[in-house]
Amino acid sequence: MAKNVKITGTGVAIVTPFLENSEIDFIGLTNLIKHISKGGVDFLVVLGTTGETATLSKEEKQQIINHVVKINNNRLPLVLGVGGNNTTEIVDYLNNHDLSDFSAILSVSPYYNKPSQEGIYQHYKAISKASSLPIILYNVPGRTGSNILWETTIRLANEFKNIIAIKEASGNIEQCMKIIKHRPKGFIVLSGDDNLTLPLISSGADGVISVVANAYPKEFSNMVRATLNADLKNAQKLHYKLFEITEQLFADGNPGGVKMLLSLKKIIKPTVRLPLVEPNQLVKAKLKEIVY
Repeated sequence: MAKNVKITGTGVAIVTPFLENSEIDFIGLTNLIKHISKGGVDFLVVLGTTGETATLSKEEKQQIINHVVKINNNRLPLVLGVGGNNTTEIVDYLNNHDLSDFSAILSVSPYYNKPSQEGIYQHYKAISKASSLPIILYNVPGRTGSNILWETTIRLANEFKNIIAIKEASGNIEQCMKIIKHRPKGFIVLSGDDNLTLPLISSGADGVISVVANAYPKEFSNMVRATLNADLKNAQKLHYKLFEITEQLFADGNPGGVKMLLSLKKIIKPTVRLPLVEPNQLVKAKLKEIVY
């Protein structure tokens, strides 16, 4: 698999809208996709962890895939979240599903198990052998309980041609810089933290997979584009315009914050599935105050 697949710029980890009875809100999902697509973003991530995939059944996941593919209608490249802590299950999924509507898969590092670096390497090696699509690694130690060290990322990038990128959400800018410095030619580094996107791109990263862009796709993608074009004056202006909003989105859990924001913008309902609950009253009040 050649490393010329370009999943760069602004990707959006789309949320899964729910009705008040906790069923999937397909009308809301349509509204969301249309809202994001009009904002000038570069690609969509379907069934990422922000989509509350841990609470979705296999049937619901397929329904969401079918709906997003239909509504997107080939407008934007699609990335599919295929991750977890059961390597065999992921490999089986990749071997037995038609992924032709997608440009790449995003695969989160195994959570809870806390594998060693060699275990992480072997996990992604197995996925690499099974995947017909390019693979984006996803490092989010705050969620998984283990960090993909930069050396492991570079090892995977060098040894497997279909591992083309990493979504880095460690919050460790020095670690990200080491990946950027030592990566093989064509390997893509994407920010996994909205408020760190500007400094990471300024350091050589290639884009972001964003949460806040669910609500503000135009503003956020314009910020990313300006940073990639070294127009830092405009990039900084847009960055700080969204900075406080982005902080509040994560103040009491993701994706509860961005769903509340999308609800205030009358795009979807704020419903999340247990064990998640809606943000506390302080966060709700703050979002109502700063939404635009």
